[in-house]
Amino acid sequence: MPIHQPQQRSAAAPGEPLGVQQAEAALVEHYPRLVRLAYVVLPPYLGRHRRVLAAHGAVQRALPGARTSPDRVRVPAQSRRSPEAPEQAEGPASAPYAWMRLRVLRTALAYERRPRWWPGRLPAPAALRPTLPVVWGLRLFPRAGGVDELALDRALSEAPGAVRAAFALQLLDGLPETAVRALLAEAGAADPAGAVRRAARLGRPDRAAAQVLLRSREFDPCTVQTRPSDLLRRRHRVRAVALAAALCVVAGTLAVATEKEVRDEAPGAGVTVPALDPAALLRTAAEQWADTSRIDFTAWPVRGDRRGDGELLGRALRAWSEPSGNVQVSTTPGTVGVGPAQPPRLLFAGEVDGAAVVLFHDGGVRVVRYAEPLAGGGGAALDFARTDDADVTTGAAVVVSRTGEKARFLLAPWISETTTRDLLAPDTPGRPLEVDPDGITAPVERPAAGGGCDAWPVLQLRSSERIVENHAFLVTDLGDLAPAHLTYTPKPGRGAPARQPREATGPEALVAWARTACSLRALAGSGVRAVNNWAFAEQRLPEGGASAEWLCTRADTWRGPGRVLVQFLQPAASPTAPAAVVADRNDTALCSRFGQHILAGTHWKAASGRWYVLAAGSRAVDRIEATGQVRGAAGGPTLAVRAPRDASVQLTAGLRGGGTLAAVR
Repeated sequence: MPIHQPQQRSAAAPGEPLGVQQAEAALVEHYPRLVRLAYVVLPPYLGRHRRVLAAHGAVQRALPGARTSPDRVRVPAQSRRSPEAPEQAEGPASAPYAWMRLRVLRTALAYERRPRWWPGRLPAPAALRPTLPVVWGLRLFPRAGGVDELALDRALSEAPGAVRAAFALQLLDGLPETAVRALLAEAGAADPAGAVRRAARLGRPDRAAAQVLLRSREFDPCTVQTRPSDLLRRRHRVRAVALAAALCVVAGTLAVATEKEVRDEAPGAGVTVPALDPAALLRTAAEQWADTSRIDFTAWPVRGDRRGDGELLGRALRAWSEPSGNVQVSTTPGTVGVGPAQPPRLLFAGEVDGAAVVLFHDGGVRVVRYAEPLAGGGGAALDFARTDDADVTTGAAVVVSRTGEKARFLLAPWISETTTRDLLAPDTPGRPLEVDPDGITAPVERPAAGGGCDAWPVLQLRSSERIVENHAFLVTDLGDLAPAHLTYTPKPGRGAPARQPREATGPEALVAWARTACSLRALAGSGVRAVNNWAFAEQRLPEGGASAEWLCTRADTWRGPGRVLVQFLQPAASPTAPAAVVADRNDTALCSRFGQHILAGTHWKAASGRWYVLAAGSRAVDRIEATGQVRGAAGGPTLAVRAPRDASVQLTAGLRGGGTLAAVR
């Protein structure tokens, strides 16, 4: 059997003319790679469907015409892979490919380039120019990836096109920074060096993993899924065009009759996608929550005085499936913003604070909020939040309206008592909060997003005896649709088993949260499901014997990863004096049931003016050692050693069951 011998790639030097046939061969051989590059560089405001088509169009238009002069087809200055990057079977290094890549980059970057006179709110002229290919009646989407792919796509969407281009050229084509800068300059980027610097920060700390993600199906516009566009609206448009044509040739009386016929048929005509049909929406019976073992959003009954408004529900579903330019879309991290694959569950449809609001629950994974103004020319809003594995507390409320510095919540049907309290006033009892028959609360003050932190309002809710819970718990608004559940784990007892998180409604928990509430501002808008304050150690301070507490504040997100703030609570004159944050770690299992050991340290100044290094560990720590510019050791879970203010110290701990532990930073 004959063996196929690969053709030798062109080795044309920079500046030499190329043949059109060589460019054609490079396009055919590397078409998927070029389309992926264009897709990553194109601006996210196009939406995934238009980005897919624009990426294919950019590559197809990059091919020169058959009559193109050879003098106009020349090798760009940077057409070689980095010498330290090994050549791979799919890694092009040919001059024709480099020339095609340059043309694709120029086209993709033009989608963000606006002339000085161009209105700032409009897309760049290139994005408004109709180009081939065109797809009618279908929406095209790359296959969805996982949480990591979504996080990378979100990070790329927040960067300019030149930064996305530099990132893709380094990770997909293996070009060194010097080659990327030269190529971006040749493609017309305004600040190539700055783009390369910003691209170097994307995908950290694991650039190899980012390279794998960038080559995944999430960023592959050649392997796509299809879904029909809005069939009902398309049918109405076709009917409208046909009616307009008929009016031009038919007598006036016949036109009136035709118009009446179309008007009578339109509301129920045609075939609708089940997921976009208001009549197919799932609706939970009013009392089902009290007779089920699954207490989450699937048990919420439908509420609101417009729950039977098919036109409102249809607009909400169409905006969800295919949001237009006047719909403002927001998603919490890790939440997919695609349309429903099956009929969602309707939770609420009604009028709140001058807007028509619709809430959906989609397949146990997401809560979606649609809001349109009742008057005025403002656009609609579409908000997505992830809510998988919600329970009695994390599925207890949803933000239904935000106006100014206040918010209203739609409460779960199992909430029997609602009060508000201020975390910075631990000794002040909660105040009753009015709730209307549909379960919507009166306006509640929102925590301050920035500046001073004089109050931190929270909801204190109590579950119904009908589900054999009847316990109070706290939730707070961190800027997402679902408020975060606040809990507390008390200090370890001597000889007692490890404590478990409990509701943060007791005096000890409220005192701890009064010192740490303002640190919650760092978690705003990050899709937090629950936050626990764990008092993992208590330490007697040098020179006086007063005690300090060490808290590990862990925020768990709906998508899985957690964030940890280690806070040091030294004695203070005010019960609300903020704690000192001594460590901050993202994407960690620390302070969870999968990370039960922790060691932390800080510099501390005594009343005498002397400085110390303090350290504390969790209950399994039986020895702490300090090395570096200061040396010391102590048996047990705490350490205090004299040290200069800026001394560099490394802290390690030994565990009772064996093993060592490094301090979290």
